[in-house]
Amino acid sequence: MLFLTVLATGIALVPLASILVYVGIKGLPALNWEFFTQLPKAVGEPGGGLANAILGTIILVLLAAGIALPLGILTGIYLAEFGKDRLAPTVRFLCDVLTGVPSIIVGIVVYSTVVLTMKRFSALAGGIALAIIMLPLVARSTEEMLRLVPHSLREASLALGATQGRTIRSVVLRSALGGIVTGAMLATARVAGETAPLLFTALNSRYWPTGLDERIASLPVYIFTYSTTPYEDLHRLAWGAALVLVSMVLGTSIAARLAAKKVNGGK
Repeated sequence: MLFLTVLATGIALVPLASILVYVGIKGLPALNWEFFTQLPKAVGEPGGGLANAILGTIILVLLAAGIALPLGILTGIYLAEFGKDRLAPTVRFLCDVLTGVPSIIVGIVVYSTVVLTMKRFSALAGGIALAIIMLPLVARSTEEMLRLVPHSLREASLALGATQGRTIRSVVLRSALGGIVTGAMLATARVAGETAPLLFTALNSRYWPTGLDERIASLPVYIFTYSTTPYEDLHRLAWGAALVLVSMVLGTSIAARLAAKKVNGGK
């Protein structure tokens, strides 16, 4: 059985390792100083980079995290600590359903409600779309982490005279902080590579970001756009963008592990 489990683990890791190696081989030749500092060139012109797309991706992810993390963590606290009424199962069910909704549907909804209202594509609309995708992931992971905290810790805090709010802030959240941070960062990494919602909300741009109410470039959209063209130079940039995006997601996941380990005291 040990041999079979190790064999199954190795088979499961083959696709992941293959993707990382293949993207690295194809993307490394495209990475240079121009790639990280210059704007895209017109078709046929040599050189150019995707600096605006890298910055745009960071802005979109930070905007989505700024919206989704507070709402998701507070929702998780409600479900774990106060969710004993009839509303809690409904909220939990809606979170589970929203987790399985295709991202393109989220993009269409935000397009209909935000883009058409503003009469323009914008970074704000893209951030809202990504935040909707992040929200149920953060809420459910926070709830599960808080439920792992033993009830004896809550009872001990209440027995010492602490209020329920003080108990949640100082005991429950502190005990589950490592898992909450991990869940939040993994949700952030999850939305970093979303393309479909951005096509309906942020669209794309060839220039530097100028404001949250304007169109903005992003790596996933450039990968989609460049990979479907017949030009080899654009294919090369698309592979470089894919490598940068994979590195960002991988770096975020590693940071989540390290943060959780540090919060848990190195255990």
